[in-house]
Amino acid sequence: MSDIFTIPVQANDGQESTLAQYKGKVLLIVNTASKCGFTPQYKGLEDLYQKYKDKGLVILGFPCNQFGKQEPGSDSEIQEFCTLNYGVSFPVYAKLDVNGADAHPLFTQLKKSAPGILGTEGIKWNFTKFLVNREGEVVNRYAPKDKPESLAEDIEKLL
Repeated sequence: MSDIFTIPVQANDGQESTLAQYKGKVLLIVNTASKCGFTPQYKGLEDLYQKYKDKGLVILGFPCNQFGKQEPGSDSEIQEFCTLNYGVSFPVYAKLDVNGADAHPLFTQLKKSAPGILGTEGIKWNFTKFLVNREGEVVNRYAPKDKPESLAEDIEKLL
């Protein structure tokens, strides 16, 4: 399995990079959507980010339009929506696929490292969350219904 920090990702402004800048940080990686019943979790994610960012937590949002076409906007529209409606200040990357033949390599690796119920790898819906330790290892996968604040204890253990 490749190193999570070397996988190429695209920022919402089109710039290519990797997650190398987050080495040594605890990451919460989330597939997001702006028109989903779980969209209000953006506020909870931002609250977690504000509470723990100075201790080494980084939340990374990756918009996805694969579930009910609930993320139809452009990358710039998504960023504007997140900022205006939820005050999001954590990084939100370019829209990508999390399942199927075109699944982004980051999510392919996350799913392999932390399968879902009964060992299934596929992501079932928006706001599936992956908690990654400072060494880049996935330590837990959370369902969309798991509210961000319910992850605080697990995050604190890694910080």
